[in-house]
Amino acid sequence: MAVKIKLTRLGKIRNPQYRIAVADSRTRRDGRSIEVIGRYHPKEEPSLIEIDSERAQYWLGVGAQPTEPVLQLLKITGDWQKFKGLPGAEGTLKVKEPKPSKLDLFNAALAEADGGPSGEATQPKKKKAPAAKKAEEATDVEATADPSGAKDASEPAAEGADATVAGATES
Repeated sequence: MAVKIKLTRLGKIRNPQYRIAVADSRTRRDGRSIEVIGRYHPKEEPSLIEIDSERAQYWLGVGAQPTEPVLQLLKITGDWQKFKGLPGAEGTLKVKEPKPSKLDLFNAALAEADGGPSGEATQPKKKKAPAAKKAEEATDVEATADPSGAKDASEPAAEGADATVAGATES
């Protein structure tokens, strides 16, 4: 069976995204593939090219033929040079510079504004609604009433015990 490494198209009408797939040469462009070994997004700046180098080397080693666009991608990533034993195996792939983290941006903005970050919130907390205050006061009143109520419940039992003891001594 003749095997090709080719691009299968995904994405919207004007936003193509491709998978780099290993498939039988007789299948259609977006047909069934044997294995997906990477992806290619040409519209991003710089273009996103991700190829599993180990799997690409395997398939090239067993005789899979890359199509012309895939051959160019393999040359950019350096996989073709590695396969052929040519110099330049590191490739010429451009990498997008990482975005600065939001925390770093926030701290930089604070440093510009007033000198440095503080551990406090930037806005004061909202005051509670009056209904919430009333409910909170009611729970406070109940909490204070419970300890005194518990003492009241224990006192009559103690008084009753005293009364029975006193009654027993009087007789």
